[in-house]
Amino acid sequence: ALKEAGAVVTWGDSRFGGDSSAVADRLAAGVSSIIGNASAFAALKEASEVVTWGDAARGGDSFAVSDRLAAGVRSVFWNGFAFAALKEAGEVVTWGEDDLGGDSSAVAERLAAGVNSVIGNKGGAFAALTEAGELASAFADLHQAPG
Repeated sequence: ALKEAGAVVTWGDSRFGGDSSAVADRLAAGVSSIIGNASAFAALKEASEVVTWGDAARGGDSFAVSDRLAAGVRSVFWNGFAFAALKEAGEVVTWGEDDLGGDSSAVAERLAAGVNSVIGNKGGAFAALTEAGELASAFADLHQAPG
């Protein structure tokens, strides 16, 4: 729950974000929105930084990209297994399950600047629309049955 003063209260299964005590000091005030996927949460603070908790593999641990989430984040998007942050300059930063949207290295050049919007799906992929009207999609490996 997000309280009026921007404090976050969590409860439920600790494996999936019900226990935010590890980041409680960062969630005590100044949070403007909370985004959740199947197993983790990301809080966007008024200072444009992101705080995460929950299942580490599915986005609860953003340490690998924490320097890029410390400032300048405009919005955070989710799919079932990962998160994507849209920064003020139009850069997209992803984290979570690598093969389900958390690793965007295959399209990193297209996500470095000029992105207007991002959308995720429950299946584990993201798509981004650039200022030029181009679509950078499938930030995840596509798992298809042979045939």
